[in-house]
Amino acid sequence: MTATSTARVACERPARYAKQLASHFAKKIETRFDPEEGRGHLSFSREQVRGEVEMIVGDGVLLLQIDTDDDYLEKVESVVGRHLVRFGTRDRLEVRWARPGGVEGLYFPPVEDENPDPEA
Repeated sequence: MTATSTARVACERPARYAKQLASHFAKKIETRFDPEEGRGHLSFSREQVRGEVEMIVGDGVLLLQIDTDDDYLEKVESVVGRHLVRFGTRDRLEVRWARPGGVEGLYFPPVEDENPDPEA
């Protein structure tokens, strides 16, 4: 059965994070990001993780939508969510996935910066 999940990640630099996700995963999966369109795509097709993730850059927000089979939904939420909060440590990004019908998906709180800048 097909499953979906979405996340609205508030951030000042959504295009930067979409590009970073696409660049990071490009070593293992098919990805793309078009900065002019403000859209990108991650296509997971590995045995452990399967699914499609659309990335849309908005004003102060990165919109993410997963389309996959039920069996892989939590895994895709986890892989994308964990990476994004780690990339966004300085900006204290958090990712909260939501599924249809108001069902909560996985939540990834901001990661503590291991090397805080004492001058900041």
